[in-house]
Amino acid sequence: MRKLVIPLVVLFLWAPAQAREPQEWRELLDRAAIHEVMQKYIWSVDALDADSYVSVFTEDAQIDANGDIHRGHAEIRKVVTGVSACRELFVRAREAGADAILVHHGLFWEGMPRQLTGVMYRRVAELIRADINLFGYHLPLDRHPILGNNALAAALFGLEKVTPFALYEGLPIGFKGSFPQPVSPADLVARCRQVYAQEPLAFSSGPEAIRTLGIISGGAQKELYSAIAEGLDAYITGEVSEWVMNVAKEAGIHYLAAGHYATERLGIRALGEHLRERFGLEAEFIDVPNPV
Repeated sequence: MRKLVIPLVVLFLWAPAQAREPQEWRELLDRAAIHEVMQKYIWSVDALDADSYVSVFTEDAQIDANGDIHRGHAEIRKVVTGVSACRELFVRAREAGADAILVHHGLFWEGMPRQLTGVMYRRVAELIRADINLFGYHLPLDRHPILGNNALAAALFGLEKVTPFALYEGLPIGFKGSFPQPVSPADLVARCRQVYAQEPLAFSSGPEAIRTLGIISGGAQKELYSAIAEGLDAYITGEVSEWVMNVAKEAGIHYLAAGHYATERLGIRALGEHLRERFGLEAEFIDVPNPV
């Protein structure tokens, strides 16, 4: 049986025992352990090259969660999935009886403070108190040809002849395809609203008959230029910047910003369902809506 390794993070956090003498010393030990795990997480995020990407992705999308194992629940019976690591998600996951949380957006990102203080400390502390394992699964969940945000969206939009589209760090990140029959700008907006359950911001600057579409979830404004270079009629991503409107208008392409969060709900939810079907785990998606 072929296996797929989650390449980003397996974060198991250990809750201190009831006996806490001395309390301050135990807290220091916990913080040191968390810091070590977080450093491994930071270096793992987005650090894939093409060879390693190919080595961990397989068609059956099975997960072999080996790698760094830290103490948490030894057995996982229920997993909660959510888009972004945040305290509200952690609290609701604890209340739902989760043994593990699987997210698309993890805890630490480039340019963010590494210290476990304030907001970040309260997030991590919530995991420790609940003895919950945290798994982060970022760019591969955008790229994946079966469970990825963009592949799933392409299917929901009804695209045919779907192929990888646009490179990020040397690897394809999105998907493009063609409609069986041309669609109107109004129809594309309506489909976008239905797929992502959110009203998109649309710059309808392309042709009246839309035949081709490129999709990249999240904050992929700059990949508009890839869509233009590919000669696509329309492009959908999560976010928009000030310069996009004029570039889309001058290039004659439709641009729809459907929300970063909204465009990245599909994959993480599908991954939870896959785990339920494949391994018999109980899985629950917890939505913490974000209009951005």
